[in-house]
Amino acid sequence: MTVISGLESYLIDADLSSIPELRTNVLVIGSGIAGLSAAIAAAKEGVRVALVTKEALNETATTYAQGGIAAALAPEDTIQQHIADTLVAGQGLCEEDAVEVLARDGAKLCQELIDSGAPFDRDENGQLHFTMEGAHSSRRILHGDGDATGRVLQEYLSLQIKKYPNISIYENHFVIDLLHQDGECFGALLLDTSYGRMLAVRSGATIIASGGAGQLFRETTNPRCSTGDGFALAFRAGAVMRDMEFIQFHPTTLYLAGAPRFLISESVRGEGAILVNQDGESFMKKYDERGDLAPRDIVSQSIMRELHSKDGSTSVFLDLRHLDRELVAGRFPNISRICSMYGIDITSDLIPVRPAAHYFMGGIKTDLNGGTNIKRLFAAGESASTGVHGANRLASNSLLEGLVFGHRAGMTASRDPEPSGGKNIIGRKPHSVPAPLDLNDMLQSLKALCWRDLGIFRQRDKLESALKTIGFWERYVLAEQFSARGGFELQNLLMVAQIIVNSALLREESRGAHQRMDFPEELPQKTHTEISYTSC
Repeated sequence: MTVISGLESYLIDADLSSIPELRTNVLVIGSGIAGLSAAIAAAKEGVRVALVTKEALNETATTYAQGGIAAALAPEDTIQQHIADTLVAGQGLCEEDAVEVLARDGAKLCQELIDSGAPFDRDENGQLHFTMEGAHSSRRILHGDGDATGRVLQEYLSLQIKKYPNISIYENHFVIDLLHQDGECFGALLLDTSYGRMLAVRSGATIIASGGAGQLFRETTNPRCSTGDGFALAFRAGAVMRDMEFIQFHPTTLYLAGAPRFLISESVRGEGAILVNQDGESFMKKYDERGDLAPRDIVSQSIMRELHSKDGSTSVFLDLRHLDRELVAGRFPNISRICSMYGIDITSDLIPVRPAAHYFMGGIKTDLNGGTNIKRLFAAGESASTGVHGANRLASNSLLEGLVFGHRAGMTASRDPEPSGGKNIIGRKPHSVPAPLDLNDMLQSLKALCWRDLGIFRQRDKLESALKTIGFWERYVLAEQFSARGGFELQNLLMVAQIIVNSALLREESRGAHQRMDFPEELPQKTHTEISYTSC
Protein backbone atom coordinates (compact mmCIF):
# COMPACT_ATOMS: atom_id res chain seq x y z
CA MET A 1 0.00 0.00 0.00
CA THR A 2 1.32 3.43 -0.97
CA VAL A 3 0.12 6.30 1.19
CA ILE A 4 -0.07 9.87 -0.13
CA SER A 5 -0.06 12.74 2.34
CA GLY A 6 -0.09 16.52 2.13
CA LEU A 7 -3.46 16.92 0.38
CA GLU A 8 -6.76 17.98 1.92
CA SER A 9 -9.52 15.91 3.52
CA TYR A 10 -12.05 18.60 2.55
CA LEU A 11 -12.20 21.15 -0.24
CA ILE A 12 -13.92 23.85 1.80
CA ASP A 13 -14.54 25.03 5.36
CA ALA A 14 -18.16 24.79 6.50
CA ASP A 15 -20.34 24.88 9.60
CA LEU A 16 -22.98 22.24 8.87
CA SER A 17 -25.24 23.52 11.62
CA SER A 18 -25.87 26.64 9.54
CA ILE A 19 -26.65 24.73 6.32
CA PRO A 20 -30.07 23.22 5.43
CA GLU A 21 -30.09 19.49 6.17
CA LEU A 22 -31.65 16.44 4.52
CA ARG A 23 -31.78 13.06 6.27
CA THR A 24 -32.08 9.82 4.34
CA ASN A 25 -31.29 6.13 4.76
CA VAL A 26 -29.31 5.78 1.52
CA LEU A 27 -27.59 8.50 -0.47
CA VAL A 28 -26.72 7.54 -4.06
CA ILE A 29 -24.25 9.79 -5.89
CA GLY A 30 -24.62 9.42 -9.66
CA SER A 31 -27.51 8.57 -11.98
CA GLY A 32 -25.97 6.24 -14.57
CA ILE A 33 -26.79 2.55 -14.68
CA ALA A 34 -24.93 1.81 -11.41
CA GLY A 35 -26.65 4.62 -9.50
CA LEU A 36 -30.10 3.82 -10.88
CA SER A 37 -29.66 0.12 -10.14
CA ALA A 38 -28.51 0.91 -6.59
CA ALA A 39 -31.38 3.31 -5.94
CA ILE A 40 -34.01 0.84 -7.17
CA ALA A 41 -32.54 -2.04 -5.16
CA ALA A 42 -32.47 0.04 -1.97
CA ALA A 43 -35.96 1.42 -2.55
CA LYS A 44 -37.35 -2.10 -2.92
CA GLU A 45 -36.17 -2.72 0.64
CA GLY A 46 -38.46 0.06 1.81
CA VAL A 47 -35.87 2.62 2.90
CA ARG A 48 -35.64 6.30 2.00
CA VAL A 49 -33.28 6.98 -0.93
CA ALA A 50 -31.84 10.29 -2.14
CA LEU A 51 -30.41 10.12 -5.67
CA VAL A 52 -28.05 13.00 -6.44
CA THR A 53 -26.71 13.88 -9.89
CA LYS A 54 -24.71 16.93 -10.88
CA GLU A 55 -26.55 17.47 -14.15
CA ALA A 56 -29.91 16.31 -15.53
CA LEU A 57 -30.90 12.77 -14.59
CA ASN A 58 -30.05 11.32 -18.01
CA GLU A 59 -26.80 13.23 -18.65
CA THR A 60 -24.46 10.37 -17.78
CA ALA A 61 -21.72 8.28 -19.36
CA THR A 62 -24.27 5.46 -19.55
CA THR A 63 -26.36 7.51 -21.97
CA TYR A 64 -23.42 7.64 -24.40
CA ALA A 65 -22.64 3.91 -24.25
CA GLN A 66 -23.32 2.37 -27.65
CA GLY A 67 -22.42 -1.28 -28.16
CA GLY A 68 -24.50 -3.16 -25.64
CA ILE A 69 -24.62 -5.17 -22.45
CA ALA A 70 -23.04 -8.62 -22.25
CA ALA A 71 -25.17 -11.45 -20.88
CA ALA A 72 -24.95 -15.21 -21.40
CA LEU A 73 -28.56 -15.66 -22.49
CA ALA A 74 -28.26 -16.93 -26.06
CA PRO A 75 -28.99 -20.68 -26.50
CA GLU A 76 -25.45 -21.46 -27.70
CA ASP A 77 -23.79 -19.46 -24.90
CA THR A 78 -22.97 -20.34 -21.28
CA ILE A 79 -22.14 -18.43 -18.14
CA GLN A 80 -18.88 -20.36 -17.91
CA GLN A 81 -17.88 -19.11 -21.37
CA HIS A 82 -18.62 -15.53 -20.32
CA ILE A 83 -16.52 -15.99 -17.18
CA ALA A 84 -13.65 -17.49 -19.18
CA ASP A 85 -13.68 -14.69 -21.76
CA THR A 86 -13.65 -12.05 -19.02
CA LEU A 87 -10.71 -13.70 -17.25
CA VAL A 88 -8.69 -13.95 -20.46
CA ALA A 89 -9.30 -10.28 -21.30
CA GLY A 90 -8.31 -9.21 -17.76
CA GLN A 91 -4.83 -10.68 -18.22
CA GLY A 92 -4.45 -12.25 -14.80
CA LEU A 93 -5.75 -9.45 -12.58
CA CYS A 94 -9.46 -10.31 -12.42
CA GLU A 95 -10.87 -11.57 -9.12
CA GLU A 96 -12.55 -14.84 -10.10
CA ASP A 97 -15.31 -14.65 -7.46
CA ALA A 98 -16.24 -11.16 -8.70
CA VAL A 99 -16.29 -12.32 -12.32
CA GLU A 100 -18.57 -15.20 -11.43
CA VAL A 101 -20.95 -12.81 -9.66
CA LEU A 102 -20.87 -10.54 -12.71
CA ALA A 103 -21.77 -13.31 -15.16
CA ARG A 104 -24.33 -15.16 -13.04
CA ASP A 105 -26.13 -12.18 -11.51
CA GLY A 106 -25.80 -10.32 -14.80
CA ALA A 107 -27.66 -12.97 -16.76
CA LYS A 108 -30.39 -13.01 -14.12
CA LEU A 109 -30.78 -9.23 -13.93
CA CYS A 110 -30.74 -8.83 -17.71
CA GLN A 111 -33.48 -11.44 -17.95
CA GLU A 112 -35.48 -9.46 -15.39
CA LEU A 113 -35.05 -6.34 -17.53
CA ILE A 114 -36.26 -8.26 -20.58
CA ASP A 115 -39.25 -9.67 -18.71
CA SER A 116 -40.19 -6.22 -17.40
CA GLY A 117 -40.21 -4.75 -20.91
CA ALA A 118 -36.78 -3.21 -21.49
CA PRO A 119 -36.68 -2.53 -25.26
CA PHE A 120 -33.74 -4.61 -26.44
CA ASP A 121 -33.51 -5.19 -30.19
CA ARG A 122 -35.06 -8.30 -31.71
CA ASP A 123 -34.79 -10.01 -35.09
CA GLU A 124 -37.54 -10.42 -37.68
CA ASN A 125 -38.86 -13.43 -35.75
CA GLY A 126 -39.18 -11.51 -32.51
CA GLN A 127 -36.17 -13.21 -30.92
CA LEU A 128 -33.56 -11.22 -29.02
CA HIS A 129 -30.71 -10.20 -31.31
CA PHE A 130 -27.22 -10.81 -29.93
CA THR A 131 -24.13 -9.35 -31.56
CA MET A 132 -20.41 -10.13 -31.32
CA GLU A 133 -17.64 -7.94 -29.94
CA GLY A 134 -13.89 -8.29 -29.56
CA ALA A 135 -12.54 -11.07 -27.27
CA HIS A 136 -15.98 -12.67 -26.81
CA SER A 137 -16.23 -16.31 -27.86
CA SER A 138 -19.96 -16.10 -28.56
CA ARG A 139 -22.60 -13.63 -29.71
CA ARG A 140 -23.85 -12.44 -26.32
CA ILE A 141 -24.21 -8.67 -26.64
CA LEU A 142 -27.76 -7.40 -26.12
CA HIS A 143 -28.35 -3.99 -27.69
CA GLY A 144 -31.05 -1.36 -27.99
CA ASP A 145 -32.07 0.96 -30.83
CA GLY A 146 -29.21 -0.43 -32.90
CA ASP A 147 -26.20 1.35 -31.46
CA ALA A 148 -27.78 3.31 -28.58
CA THR A 149 -27.97 0.69 -25.82
CA GLY A 150 -26.80 3.01 -23.07
CA ARG A 151 -29.41 5.62 -23.89
CA VAL A 152 -32.15 2.97 -24.06
CA LEU A 153 -31.23 1.54 -20.64
CA GLN A 154 -30.74 4.99 -19.11
CA GLU A 155 -34.19 6.12 -20.19
CA TYR A 156 -35.84 2.85 -19.20
CA LEU A 157 -34.35 2.77 -15.68
CA SER A 158 -34.97 6.50 -15.20
CA LEU A 159 -38.66 5.83 -15.78
CA GLN A 160 -38.55 2.95 -13.31
CA ILE A 161 -37.11 4.95 -10.41
CA LYS A 162 -39.89 7.51 -10.72
CA LYS A 163 -42.33 4.78 -9.74
CA TYR A 164 -40.87 4.64 -6.22
CA PRO A 165 -42.25 7.29 -3.85
CA ASN A 166 -39.36 6.64 -1.44
CA ILE A 167 -36.77 7.80 -4.01
CA SER A 168 -36.11 11.56 -4.07
CA ILE A 169 -34.16 12.85 -7.08
CA TYR A 170 -31.84 15.86 -6.80
CA GLU A 171 -30.70 17.01 -10.22
CA ASN A 172 -28.06 19.74 -10.69
CA HIS A 173 -26.55 19.02 -7.28
CA PHE A 174 -22.77 18.71 -7.14
CA VAL A 175 -21.18 16.77 -4.27
CA ILE A 176 -18.38 18.91 -2.84
CA ASP A 177 -17.26 16.57 -0.07
CA LEU A 178 -18.20 13.41 1.75
CA LEU A 179 -18.88 14.03 5.42
CA HIS A 180 -16.50 11.69 7.21
CA GLN A 181 -14.83 11.18 10.52
CA ASP A 182 -12.63 8.45 12.00
CA GLY A 183 -13.03 6.05 9.09
CA GLU A 184 -16.81 6.45 8.79
CA CYS A 185 -18.94 8.28 6.24
CA PHE A 186 -22.12 9.96 7.44
CA GLY A 187 -23.30 11.78 4.31
CA ALA A 188 -22.20 14.50 1.93
CA LEU A 189 -22.11 18.25 1.41
CA LEU A 190 -23.89 19.29 -1.80
CA LEU A 191 -23.97 22.42 -3.92
CA ASP A 192 -27.24 23.18 -5.70
CA THR A 193 -25.74 24.57 -8.88
CA SER A 194 -29.03 26.05 -10.05
CA TYR A 195 -29.25 28.42 -7.08
CA GLY A 196 -25.77 28.40 -5.55
CA ARG A 197 -26.98 27.04 -2.23
CA MET A 198 -25.44 24.27 -0.13
CA LEU A 199 -27.26 21.28 1.33
CA ALA A 200 -25.95 18.84 3.94
CA VAL A 201 -27.17 15.27 3.54
CA ARG A 202 -26.97 12.95 6.55
CA SER A 203 -27.30 9.35 5.47
CA GLY A 204 -27.15 5.88 6.96
CA ALA A 205 -25.14 4.76 3.93
CA THR A 206 -23.61 6.50 0.91
CA ILE A 207 -23.04 4.90 -2.50
CA ILE A 208 -20.63 6.49 -4.97
CA ALA A 209 -21.71 5.68 -8.54
CA SER A 210 -20.45 8.80 -10.30
CA GLY A 211 -18.47 7.23 -13.15
CA GLY A 212 -14.91 7.79 -14.31
CA ALA A 213 -12.49 10.59 -15.15
CA GLY A 214 -12.13 10.67 -18.92
CA GLN A 215 -11.97 14.48 -18.85
CA LEU A 216 -8.39 14.13 -17.63
CA PHE A 217 -7.41 13.45 -21.24
CA ARG A 218 -7.33 15.64 -24.32
CA GLU A 219 -8.82 12.77 -26.36
CA THR A 220 -11.78 11.07 -24.67
CA THR A 221 -15.13 9.51 -25.45
CA ASN A 222 -16.49 10.61 -22.07
CA PRO A 223 -19.06 13.37 -21.58
CA ARG A 224 -18.23 16.64 -19.83
CA CYS A 225 -19.49 15.29 -16.50
CA SER A 226 -16.78 12.58 -16.22
CA THR A 227 -14.39 14.47 -13.96
CA GLY A 228 -13.41 11.83 -11.39
CA ASP A 229 -15.41 13.36 -8.56
CA GLY A 230 -16.26 10.02 -6.96
CA PHE A 231 -12.62 8.91 -6.99
CA ALA A 232 -11.50 12.13 -5.32
CA LEU A 233 -14.35 12.15 -2.79
CA ALA A 234 -13.54 8.64 -1.62
CA PHE A 235 -9.77 9.25 -1.65
CA ARG A 236 -10.07 12.33 0.58
CA ALA A 237 -12.19 10.30 3.00
CA GLY A 238 -9.46 7.65 3.24
CA ALA A 239 -10.76 4.97 0.87
CA VAL A 240 -8.27 2.63 -0.80
CA MET A 241 -7.84 3.21 -4.54
CA ARG A 242 -6.88 0.08 -6.49
CA ASP A 243 -5.29 -0.38 -9.93
CA MET A 244 -5.85 3.21 -11.03
CA GLU A 245 -3.15 2.86 -13.69
CA PHE A 246 -5.47 0.72 -15.82
CA ILE A 247 -7.33 3.08 -18.14
CA GLN A 248 -8.96 1.64 -21.22
CA PHE A 249 -8.46 3.58 -24.44
CA HIS A 250 -11.21 2.77 -26.89
CA PRO A 251 -9.50 2.04 -30.21
CA THR A 252 -12.03 3.60 -32.55
CA THR A 253 -13.31 7.13 -32.09
CA LEU A 254 -14.17 9.48 -34.93
CA TYR A 255 -11.03 11.49 -35.65
CA LEU A 256 -11.78 14.65 -37.62
CA ALA A 257 -10.60 18.20 -37.02
CA GLY A 258 -13.32 20.09 -35.19
CA ALA A 259 -15.50 17.02 -34.55
CA PRO A 260 -16.12 15.67 -31.03
CA ARG A 261 -14.38 12.37 -30.31
CA PHE A 262 -17.49 10.34 -31.02
CA LEU A 263 -17.17 6.65 -30.17
CA ILE A 264 -17.50 4.15 -33.02
CA SER A 265 -18.81 1.08 -31.23
CA GLU A 266 -16.82 -2.15 -31.13
CA SER A 267 -19.99 -3.79 -32.43
CA VAL A 268 -19.09 -2.33 -35.84
CA ARG A 269 -16.07 -4.62 -35.94
CA GLY A 270 -18.19 -7.37 -34.42
CA GLU A 271 -20.42 -7.18 -37.49
CA GLY A 272 -17.43 -7.42 -39.85
CA ALA A 273 -15.85 -3.97 -40.22
CA ILE A 274 -12.05 -3.95 -40.50
CA LEU A 275 -9.29 -1.50 -39.66
CA VAL A 276 -7.18 -0.35 -42.61
CA ASN A 277 -4.25 1.99 -43.07
CA GLN A 278 -3.99 4.88 -45.54
CA ASP A 279 -3.21 2.41 -48.34
CA GLY A 280 -6.40 0.49 -47.64
CA GLU A 281 -4.48 -2.47 -46.19
CA SER A 282 -5.86 -4.46 -43.27
CA PHE A 283 -3.12 -4.51 -40.60
CA MET A 284 -4.46 -6.01 -37.35
CA LYS A 285 -3.34 -9.59 -38.15
CA LYS A 286 0.20 -8.23 -38.20
CA TYR A 287 -0.11 -7.47 -34.48
CA ASP A 288 -2.47 -10.17 -33.16
CA GLU A 289 -3.84 -13.41 -34.57
CA ARG A 290 -7.36 -12.39 -33.49
CA GLY A 291 -7.17 -9.49 -35.89
CA ASP A 292 -9.87 -6.85 -35.65
CA LEU A 293 -11.59 -8.71 -32.80
CA ALA A 294 -8.59 -8.67 -30.46
CA PRO A 295 -9.16 -7.11 -26.99
CA ARG A 296 -9.36 -3.34 -26.85
CA ASP A 297 -5.97 -2.76 -25.28
CA ILE A 298 -4.27 -4.67 -28.09
CA VAL A 299 -6.24 -2.94 -30.83
CA SER A 300 -5.48 0.53 -29.42
CA GLN A 301 -1.79 -0.27 -29.07
CA SER A 302 -1.70 -1.75 -32.58
CA ILE A 303 -3.27 1.36 -34.11
CA MET A 304 -0.70 3.59 -32.42
CA ARG A 305 2.16 1.33 -33.51
CA GLU A 306 0.85 1.39 -37.07
CA LEU A 307 0.69 5.17 -36.97
CA HIS A 308 4.19 5.53 -35.55
CA SER A 309 6.03 2.82 -37.46
CA LYS A 310 8.79 3.98 -39.84
CA ASP A 311 6.87 3.06 -42.97
CA GLY A 312 3.44 2.98 -41.39
CA SER A 313 0.25 4.89 -41.98
CA THR A 314 -0.43 8.52 -41.13
CA SER A 315 -4.12 7.67 -40.84
CA VAL A 316 -6.23 4.69 -39.77
CA PHE A 317 -9.78 4.02 -40.90
CA LEU A 318 -12.70 1.71 -40.23
CA ASP A 319 -13.92 0.09 -43.43
CA LEU A 320 -17.56 -1.05 -43.66
CA ARG A 321 -17.82 -0.79 -47.44
CA HIS A 322 -17.88 -4.56 -47.94
CA LEU A 323 -20.84 -5.03 -45.58
CA ASP A 324 -24.50 -5.13 -46.57
CA ARG A 325 -25.84 -1.56 -46.73
CA GLU A 326 -29.15 -2.46 -45.09
CA LEU A 327 -27.37 -4.27 -42.26
CA VAL A 328 -25.16 -1.26 -41.60
CA ALA A 329 -28.02 1.23 -41.73
CA GLY A 330 -30.22 -0.88 -39.46
CA ARG A 331 -27.60 -1.80 -36.87
CA PHE A 332 -25.82 1.54 -36.61
CA PRO A 333 -28.32 4.35 -37.18
CA ASN A 334 -26.75 6.68 -34.63
CA ILE A 335 -23.20 6.23 -35.92
CA SER A 336 -24.49 6.70 -39.47
CA ARG A 337 -26.32 9.89 -38.50
CA ILE A 338 -23.34 11.45 -36.70
CA CYS A 339 -20.87 10.58 -39.46
CA SER A 340 -23.21 11.97 -42.12
CA MET A 341 -23.07 15.33 -40.33
CA TYR A 342 -19.39 15.43 -41.34
CA GLY A 343 -19.93 14.27 -44.90
CA ILE A 344 -19.17 10.59 -44.30
CA ASP A 345 -21.48 7.86 -45.63
CA ILE A 346 -20.40 4.86 -43.56
CA THR A 347 -21.66 2.43 -46.22
CA SER A 348 -19.39 3.88 -48.92
CA ASP A 349 -16.72 5.97 -47.18
CA LEU A 350 -13.88 5.13 -44.82
CA ILE A 351 -14.26 6.40 -41.23
CA PRO A 352 -11.09 8.04 -39.82
CA VAL A 353 -10.47 6.77 -36.28
CA ARG A 354 -7.97 7.03 -33.41
CA PRO A 355 -7.94 5.72 -29.81
CA ALA A 356 -9.28 7.88 -26.97
CA ALA A 357 -9.54 7.54 -23.18
CA HIS A 358 -12.71 5.62 -22.48
CA TYR A 359 -13.02 3.69 -19.22
CA PHE A 360 -11.32 3.27 -15.83
CA MET A 361 -10.81 -0.37 -14.85
CA GLY A 362 -9.43 0.62 -11.45
CA GLY A 363 -11.19 2.69 -8.82
CA ILE A 364 -12.39 2.63 -5.23
CA LYS A 365 -11.58 -0.82 -3.83
CA THR A 366 -14.75 -2.70 -2.89
CA ASP A 367 -15.90 -6.11 -1.78
CA LEU A 368 -18.54 -8.12 -3.66
CA ASN A 369 -21.32 -5.97 -2.18
CA GLY A 370 -19.75 -2.61 -2.94
CA GLY A 371 -18.41 -2.07 0.58
CA THR A 372 -15.20 -0.06 1.02
CA ASN A 373 -12.72 0.23 3.89
CA ILE A 374 -14.70 3.28 5.04
CA LYS A 375 -17.68 2.33 7.19
CA ARG A 376 -21.06 3.09 5.53
CA LEU A 377 -19.40 4.03 2.23
CA PHE A 378 -20.06 1.95 -0.88
CA ALA A 379 -19.08 2.25 -4.53
CA ALA A 380 -20.38 0.72 -7.78
CA GLY A 381 -19.92 0.98 -11.53
CA GLU A 382 -16.93 2.70 -13.08
CA SER A 383 -16.13 4.43 -9.78
CA ALA A 384 -15.42 1.07 -8.16
CA SER A 385 -12.69 -1.52 -8.45
CA THR A 386 -14.77 -4.65 -7.97
CA GLY A 387 -12.17 -6.96 -9.48
CA VAL A 388 -14.13 -7.89 -12.61
CA HIS A 389 -12.06 -6.03 -15.23
CA GLY A 390 -8.48 -6.75 -14.26
CA ALA A 391 -5.96 -5.17 -16.62
CA ASN A 392 -8.36 -4.83 -19.55
CA ARG A 393 -12.16 -4.69 -19.57
CA LEU A 394 -14.00 -7.10 -21.82
CA ALA A 395 -16.27 -5.20 -24.19
CA SER A 396 -19.84 -4.57 -22.94
CA ASN A 397 -19.07 -5.72 -19.40
CA SER A 398 -19.25 -2.13 -18.14
CA LEU A 399 -23.02 -1.66 -18.29
CA LEU A 400 -23.34 -5.15 -16.84
CA GLU A 401 -21.01 -4.33 -13.95
CA GLY A 402 -23.01 -1.18 -13.14
CA LEU A 403 -26.27 -3.14 -13.20
CA VAL A 404 -24.99 -6.03 -11.07
CA PHE A 405 -22.85 -4.30 -8.48
CA GLY A 406 -25.14 -1.27 -8.24
CA HIS A 407 -27.90 -3.71 -7.31
CA ARG A 408 -25.73 -5.45 -4.73
CA ALA A 409 -24.54 -2.17 -3.21
CA GLY A 410 -28.11 -0.86 -2.97
CA MET A 411 -29.34 -4.02 -1.25
CA THR A 412 -26.46 -4.02 1.24
CA ALA A 413 -26.54 -0.28 1.94
CA SER A 414 -30.26 -0.47 2.77
CA ARG A 415 -29.39 -2.59 5.83
CA ASP A 416 -27.45 0.20 7.54
CA PRO A 417 -29.21 2.03 10.37
CA GLU A 418 -30.71 5.49 10.38
CA PRO A 419 -28.51 8.50 9.53
CA SER A 420 -25.71 8.96 12.03
CA GLY A 421 -24.49 12.17 13.63
CA GLY A 422 -20.95 13.19 12.84
CA LYS A 423 -19.25 16.51 13.36
CA ASN A 424 -20.73 19.87 12.37
CA ILE A 425 -17.51 21.69 11.51
CA ILE A 426 -15.53 20.53 8.49
CA GLY A 427 -12.44 22.21 7.17
CA ARG A 428 -8.85 22.16 6.05
CA LYS A 429 -5.44 23.57 6.89
CA PRO A 430 -4.94 27.34 6.52
CA HIS A 431 -3.61 28.46 3.14
CA SER A 432 -2.00 31.58 1.82
CA VAL A 433 -4.08 33.99 -0.24
CA PRO A 434 -4.85 32.16 -3.53
CA ALA A 435 -3.66 33.52 -6.86
CA PRO A 436 -6.05 34.36 -9.72
CA LEU A 437 -6.73 31.30 -11.88
CA ASP A 438 -7.84 30.77 -15.46
CA LEU A 439 -9.70 27.50 -14.89
CA ASN A 440 -10.02 26.58 -18.56
CA ASP A 441 -6.33 27.15 -19.23
CA MET A 442 -5.45 25.05 -16.19
CA LEU A 443 -7.80 22.27 -17.30
CA GLN A 444 -6.46 22.21 -20.86
CA SER A 445 -2.89 22.08 -19.55
CA LEU A 446 -3.77 19.10 -17.35
CA LYS A 447 -5.54 17.30 -20.19
CA ALA A 448 -2.56 17.79 -22.51
CA LEU A 449 -0.12 16.54 -19.87
CA CYS A 450 -2.16 13.41 -19.13
CA TRP A 451 -2.58 12.58 -22.82
CA ARG A 452 1.14 12.99 -23.42
CA ASP A 453 2.52 11.25 -20.31
CA LEU A 454 -0.32 8.99 -19.11
CA GLY A 455 -1.58 7.77 -22.45
CA ILE A 456 -1.33 4.39 -24.16
CA PHE A 457 2.47 4.12 -23.79
CA ARG A 458 4.28 5.23 -20.61
CA GLN A 459 7.79 5.40 -19.20
CA ARG A 460 9.42 6.43 -15.92
CA ASP A 461 10.99 9.75 -16.89
CA LYS A 462 7.72 11.09 -18.29
CA LEU A 463 5.72 9.80 -15.32
CA GLU A 464 8.10 11.40 -12.83
CA SER A 465 8.01 14.67 -14.76
CA ALA A 466 4.20 14.56 -14.79
CA LEU A 467 4.10 13.90 -11.04
CA LYS A 468 6.36 16.88 -10.38
CA THR A 469 4.23 19.16 -12.56
CA ILE A 470 0.95 17.99 -11.03
CA GLY A 471 2.37 18.54 -7.53
CA PHE A 472 3.40 22.07 -8.46
CA TRP A 473 -0.04 22.86 -9.87
CA GLU A 474 -1.72 21.43 -6.77
CA ARG A 475 0.17 23.83 -4.51
CA TYR A 476 -1.70 26.82 -5.84
CA VAL A 477 -4.92 25.26 -7.19
CA LEU A 478 -5.72 23.48 -3.92
CA ALA A 479 -5.06 26.71 -2.03
CA GLU A 480 -8.28 28.10 -3.49
CA GLN A 481 -11.67 27.62 -1.83
CA PHE A 482 -13.97 27.62 -4.82
CA SER A 483 -17.68 28.28 -4.76
CA ALA A 484 -18.65 26.85 -8.16
CA ARG A 485 -18.58 23.42 -9.77
CA GLY A 486 -15.77 24.07 -12.27
CA GLY A 487 -13.22 24.83 -9.56
CA PHE A 488 -14.13 21.78 -7.52
CA GLU A 489 -13.91 19.57 -10.61
CA LEU A 490 -10.43 20.88 -11.40
CA GLN A 491 -9.25 20.12 -7.86
CA ASN A 492 -10.71 16.62 -8.11
CA LEU A 493 -9.04 15.98 -11.46
CA LEU A 494 -5.65 17.04 -10.13
CA MET A 495 -5.98 14.64 -7.21
CA VAL A 496 -7.04 11.79 -9.49
CA ALA A 497 -4.14 12.50 -11.86
CA GLN A 498 -1.73 12.25 -8.93
CA ILE A 499 -3.20 8.87 -7.93
CA ILE A 500 -2.90 7.54 -11.49
CA VAL A 501 0.74 8.63 -11.90
CA ASN A 502 1.73 7.09 -8.58
CA SER A 503 -0.04 3.86 -9.52
CA ALA A 504 1.61 3.80 -12.96
CA LEU A 505 5.04 4.25 -11.39
CA LEU A 506 4.41 1.37 -9.00
CA ARG A 507 3.59 -1.10 -11.79
CA GLU A 508 6.96 -1.85 -13.37
CA GLU A 509 5.65 -4.15 -16.09
CA SER A 510 3.45 -4.04 -19.18
CA ARG A 511 0.09 -5.68 -18.68
CA GLY A 512 -3.20 -5.03 -20.44
CA ALA A 513 -3.98 -1.34 -20.74
CA HIS A 514 -0.81 -0.35 -18.84
CA GLN A 515 2.15 -0.37 -21.20
CA ARG A 516 5.55 0.70 -19.84
CA MET A 517 8.11 1.26 -22.59
CA ASP A 518 10.89 0.85 -20.00
CA PHE A 519 9.36 -2.38 -18.65
CA PRO A 520 7.95 -4.07 -21.78
CA GLU A 521 7.52 -7.54 -20.26
CA GLU A 522 4.64 -8.90 -18.18
CA LEU A 523 5.82 -10.09 -14.76
CA PRO A 524 4.98 -13.64 -13.65
CA GLN A 525 3.52 -12.46 -10.34
CA LYS A 526 0.07 -10.93 -10.45
CA THR A 527 -0.27 -8.03 -8.04
CA HIS A 528 -2.60 -5.07 -7.51
CA THR A 529 -1.53 -1.51 -6.80
CA GLU A 530 -3.19 0.26 -3.89
CA ILE A 531 -3.07 3.94 -2.98
CA SER A 532 -4.61 5.67 0.04
CA TYR A 533 -4.46 9.07 1.70
CA THR A 534 -3.62 10.26 5.17
CA SER A 535 -3.81 13.81 6.45
CA CYS A 536 -0.95 13.13 8.90
